[in-house]
Amino acid sequence: MGHPPPVAAQVALHREDSVPEEDLPGPPPAGQGQRPDSPVGDGLKPVVDEECDLVTLMKVVRGRFQATATMMRFSDLSPAREGVRQDFCYPLSVLREVHLRRYNLRRSALEFFLVDQTNFFLNFTTKTRNKIFGKLVSLHPPNLLYSSMTRSPADVLKASGLTQRWVQREISNFDYLMHLNTIAGRTYNDLSQYPVFPWVLADYSSEELDLDNPATYRDLSRPIGVVNPKNEAEVKAKYENFVDLTGAVEKFHYGTHYSNSAGVLHYLVRLEPFTSLHIELQSGRFDVADRQFHSVEATWKMLMDSPSDVKELIPEFFYLPEFLINMNRFDLGRLQSTREPVGDVCLPRWARSPEDFIFKHRKALESEHVSLHLHEWIDLIFGYKQKGPAAVEALNVFYYVSYEGVVDLDSIKDPIQRAATEGIINNFGQTPCQLLKEPHPRRMSLEASLTGRPDSKPPSLFLCLSDFKAYVIEAPLGCPVVYVCIPRCSTAKSSFVQPHGSTTETLITVGQDGSLGLHGWLPYDRTRAYPNYFTFDKDPTLASPKTVRKISGPFDPSLEVHGRLFAVSSDAKFLVSGGHWDSSVRAYSLLKGKQVARVILHKDVVTCLALDMCGMFLMTGSRDTTCILWELNQQSAQGSFLPEKPFQILCGHESEVSCVAVLTELDMAISGSRDGTVNVHSVRDGHFLHTLQLPCSMGQPHAAVSLLAVSHLGYICVHSRPQNRSATTKGGHVLHLFTINGKYLMQKEVSSEVSDMLASGDFLISGHRDGSLIVWEQFGMNPRTTLSLGSPVASLALSPAQSHIICSLRDGKLIVVGVAPAPR
Repeated sequence: MGHPPPVAAQVALHREDSVPEEDLPGPPPAGQGQRPDSPVGDGLKPVVDEECDLVTLMKVVRGRFQATATMMRFSDLSPAREGVRQDFCYPLSVLREVHLRRYNLRRSALEFFLVDQTNFFLNFTTKTRNKIFGKLVSLHPPNLLYSSMTRSPADVLKASGLTQRWVQREISNFDYLMHLNTIAGRTYNDLSQYPVFPWVLADYSSEELDLDNPATYRDLSRPIGVVNPKNEAEVKAKYENFVDLTGAVEKFHYGTHYSNSAGVLHYLVRLEPFTSLHIELQSGRFDVADRQFHSVEATWKMLMDSPSDVKELIPEFFYLPEFLINMNRFDLGRLQSTREPVGDVCLPRWARSPEDFIFKHRKALESEHVSLHLHEWIDLIFGYKQKGPAAVEALNVFYYVSYEGVVDLDSIKDPIQRAATEGIINNFGQTPCQLLKEPHPRRMSLEASLTGRPDSKPPSLFLCLSDFKAYVIEAPLGCPVVYVCIPRCSTAKSSFVQPHGSTTETLITVGQDGSLGLHGWLPYDRTRAYPNYFTFDKDPTLASPKTVRKISGPFDPSLEVHGRLFAVSSDAKFLVSGGHWDSSVRAYSLLKGKQVARVILHKDVVTCLALDMCGMFLMTGSRDTTCILWELNQQSAQGSFLPEKPFQILCGHESEVSCVAVLTELDMAISGSRDGTVNVHSVRDGHFLHTLQLPCSMGQPHAAVSLLAVSHLGYICVHSRPQNRSATTKGGHVLHLFTINGKYLMQKEVSSEVSDMLASGDFLISGHRDGSLIVWEQFGMNPRTTLSLGSPVASLALSPAQSHIICSLRDGKLIVVGVAPAPR
């Protein structure tokens, strides 16, 4: 394999993982940058046509990648007898990100991310990879974030502003770690480069988990191999005494790695396809039971007892309870000491269930203690202590083959030796790309983030649950508002960069009479003359019946006009409406205030609708018991925003559909109906996945489902009410909590009917007909804050920065709930 370069040379090599200038296109010509069908060819002739390997968890597939001005395609070239083919084709317009990647420590791969979070990993030769990247950028796909991807990973992180946002507590610890993993080349498509997360706890034996006790936590400043101080002398001696007479292998502290294929499969052995991969790795059988991941506490003790095992964690420990359950009842053997069968993972005593473990483990990751020390672990894995003298001092040097630059696969001509070397790299694990050469900044304390925040950045509501204050907007809007929304209005498309600035945002309202309001909104006080954190400028067109803009066409008289009949596109260009007498779905240009599209496909009135966060799909539900998914095209002319043909028609209900939710990034379309059923379908192929079963409760065996709220942390909250609602109906209003995989967690009776609700992270916000506004911690359904607004709530909206809740009330008032400003 040859002599490895010195560590300093390896660090310099990493900085050069970017596309050479000659392979990069210039900026798009004026007027052409947003058109997917320009500037190359006729949309049919390939501008990219190269053989490559599709890298998946299960296998590497030989194929051909082609791209035209409008499409990109992978064609499987493996023999037909080798099973299911891996061909796929996507419009170029859905390409969101392209990352330069390493494969087997070679800079030869690209990873593609689509708008709906679909991704695929292609390996080329190094020179081919760079040219393909340059040609794809030259096509100027409308959603491609190419401007930040022409740099090295370290430069991408610096340009993203992510670190500053994390320091200022604008993003969570989990999200920041996922971003670091992605930028550093970690991927779910390659087990040897799987995302890596830290062990954060040291207490897996107590009856109760005390997150306020520093002794509960692992020391994040030390590699996992020396978290237990008793291992330090052994690790130091191993490094100092190591001598390789050939000079090919440099000194190291650990002969294994904190993230490799075997470690990932060790944790995920109970889930396919990892079960099959584990069996393949173990020569056709499960590993012996005592080496299986059978207990969280036992795994931690083993790590503390010996520095020979240095596995860190994987992201699933913080969001996926299913990996802890042997739901397929695999025969994993019996422990030698107790003869007990290995089944579900044995959890710490403080965890009552797999879901409880994930919830508490995630809370530990987001705790104040971890927040103030996570930068120390980042220094070890992604930062300046990863290589060089700082790594030696930190006892953080791993076996040489895990570092980039020590093995040149292209120079190995013998195919047998080359395959063997690739196997070593794949099995041992790979150290991430180094992102930082200097110490990572520490996160602000919670107290400092609240007191030191500039006036233009009000704090998140969820950091100050005890300091809520409600403000009444003193600007009559003419009639009660049934729908309110603050669109994301992203002016910068990057998924890494949070748009900010002083540009006025828009707060959109729809009145009970169909009047449309586009109000000026800032989440801070522009004049600083008032003791609140927002600015509201009423839409002047609402001042006169002659200038007011209205949604055309009457609503069906048998239908109560409510907020679930409206949705605004994420770019704030269009409003979509249902509930019309002719069973149509309509789209309006918010800029012009005019109808630009009208489609009739449902056989009865549209009773609810919802847009996904990606801006790709609209989902409508109807009294005809069906749901329809519509694939939107925001890049085309206004009239084609709503397509004439449906993307999917979803069936399965026996009565009127009352609420819908679509999450393209989770491939889920969820619908609830008056007969009490909640169905889950896949978005991409429309397949029925499962029904969420509501238990018979409160003497209501067939409660009607009226509302849905879905959290990106994996919770589905369903509100049910009695079938025969009347003014005298009391009781029977229940919140039900499910996991996204359909497991029923709990129910909570509420004293008043919920008229609107929305989910954000760990929290659920509900507005009620008795005028109450409640913020719940979703897992456990514990109310954290309650406000009385004095009148029935009609609609809720959460500002993009989570700094304000906008509440429209049935008496016509508009309420803004924010964090009470600190006294000056």
